[in-house]
Amino acid sequence: MKTQTKENPLGTRPINQLLQQFAVPSIIAMLVSALYNIVDQFFIGRSVGALGNAATNVAFPLSISCVAIALLFGIGGASAFNLTMGQGKKDEAIHYVGTSATMLFGCGLVLLMITQLFLDPLLKLFGSPDNVLEYARTYTRITSIGFPFLIIATGGGHLIRADGSPRYTMVCNLIGAVINTILDAVFVFGFNMGMAGAALATIIGQFVSGAMAIHYLYHYKTAKITKDILIPRKKYVTKIMSLGAAPCINQLSMMIVQIVMNQSLTYYGALSVYGASVPLACVGIITKISQLFFAFIIGLSQGLQPIVSFNYGAKKYIRVKNAYLKAILYGFIMSFIAFLTFQVFPRQIITLFGNGSEEYYQFAIKYFRVFLFFTFANFCQPITSNFFTAIGKPKKGIFLSLTRQIIFFLPLLIILPMIMGIDGILYVGPIADCSAAIVCAIMILIELRKKEYNQTEPKLAPNTP
Repeated sequence: MKTQTKENPLGTRPINQLLQQFAVPSIIAMLVSALYNIVDQFFIGRSVGALGNAATNVAFPLSISCVAIALLFGIGGASAFNLTMGQGKKDEAIHYVGTSATMLFGCGLVLLMITQLFLDPLLKLFGSPDNVLEYARTYTRITSIGFPFLIIATGGGHLIRADGSPRYTMVCNLIGAVINTILDAVFVFGFNMGMAGAALATIIGQFVSGAMAIHYLYHYKTAKITKDILIPRKKYVTKIMSLGAAPCINQLSMMIVQIVMNQSLTYYGALSVYGASVPLACVGIITKISQLFFAFIIGLSQGLQPIVSFNYGAKKYIRVKNAYLKAILYGFIMSFIAFLTFQVFPRQIITLFGNGSEEYYQFAIKYFRVFLFFTFANFCQPITSNFFTAIGKPKKGIFLSLTRQIIFFLPLLIILPMIMGIDGILYVGPIADCSAAIVCAIMILIELRKKEYNQTEPKLAPNTP
């Protein structure tokens, strides 16, 4: 057991090299995943128009729910696997991978059936105005078919990364996105299929990515995944869900907020000069664009996970602290670049996704500059929440995942528009972002002041002749 822990590169290789090895492919994989929605938004905006963009925003909560399931069993399974491997328990560790894979695909099938059976009530719940409903119905009925493959590709990527193959995860997502982009152009512009064409291109790309993930899991490097290992068992499911709860709850919180946001944009937009559909369309586009920024931060936090989990399990606490601090530094740099981009080039960005009225551009520019003002501080919460999950402290991770979306954002989203109208929605973002960052900074300072993170690791005695 000692030999395995010592020789594993997660416990010996320089932190910067490990972050580059695991985080860069993770970032690329997350960017590619974000491009699925961005590409659809681009082609739909230029063919169908603002109502089509509003429709994809209405359907977005279902995409978030797919990511929530993927993170619950993907990050949860990967964290359990790496923690157990750090303790030298290889035979037990592989059960977490098999259980996670089964739960990922199974939950995807359940979500598919729920969506098909209750499509119209769900879309109305998500805030669809009457003039957007038909577009949203067409798009969502098709894209829901790809849910099982989207979830296994996204969640399975974490399991593949935990096996020491982050580049394969990147390739899975990259191939799916390239297929989606090419087919979007063919179906939407070439065959003039509109919303249906964009949806069909999306699920074909997801089928390919999901199939590649399944193929890798069948040939897992650490140990062979047999049929017996694929059977879910309570003790494995429980630990996986406890470790994956924080990122999952964060996504579910985003879904709840997105639903309330859509309802608020429709209601207060109708009472303003913008109308009901303009704010809905603008926010749909800007949300997808901000996902590109978050792809860097989430990818960085995912790349940090196996490094932190293994070294914490191996009791190498100095390496755990150094890995976190380096991730925070890189996260700040990425966030500040995104902040400058959103403040300086809002009109140029929104113009890429089709033309609109002057009110359309006016609202979009205000939303970029006000709602996303504290983008430079948004790196802290995802990285820190995932850090606590990775070291086996899911309750703290869950609490941090709730701070921005549920504790701060949701109450403000209800209260401020009642006072300020549609402009109140704009100020919800910066207030929630700043408050969440402060709470996050306090919690991580308390954690890193513990003595185990500040003791010099003993050096190995030199070999004697």
